[in-house]
Amino acid sequence: MRGLFIGRFQPFHKGHLEVIKELTSKVDKLIICIGSAQESHIYEDPFTAGERHLMISESLNQAGIGNYYLIPIVDLNRFSIWVAHVKSLVPPFDAIYTNNDLTARLFREAGIEVRKPHLYDRNKYSGKGVRKVMADDGDWQSLVPEGAIKVIQEIDGVRRVKELAGEVE
Repeated sequence: MRGLFIGRFQPFHKGHLEVIKELTSKVDKLIICIGSAQESHIYEDPFTAGERHLMISESLNQAGIGNYYLIPIVDLNRFSIWVAHVKSLVPPFDAIYTNNDLTARLFREAGIEVRKPHLYDRNKYSGKGVRKVMADDGDWQSLVPEGAIKVIQEIDGVRRVKELAGEVE
């Protein structure tokens, strides 16, 4: 069985890692889609699709997870054809795992089984929360896996997030 999991991963954090660990134990292959792949260098989406790809693949490799495909997905901003767009870019799958109500509705309307993954300490682990901790000079490293830390440091991602936070304040 193949499952589909879509996220923005801005940045990839330990909550994402825990969900993926759970899902990869339930499926033969997990198709992980990097959503909003065209977005970067804005506060809500500071990292490029390539940077997020590295964060995820480095983190999953370090966790010993290998039964996944990683695919960037560009937004269409046309919900009526979005599921067909995703399906055209990924291998066939049997179910999508999501807690996003709109995503669930669109895939369910397309006749695809929707399953809700367990969220891990959502109050602590969220992309928005991690970005805020970065912007505030907090301990962001405790919120993301080592693979993501490495990539964020390589690209000077904290400085980028701080600069972008200053643009929105």
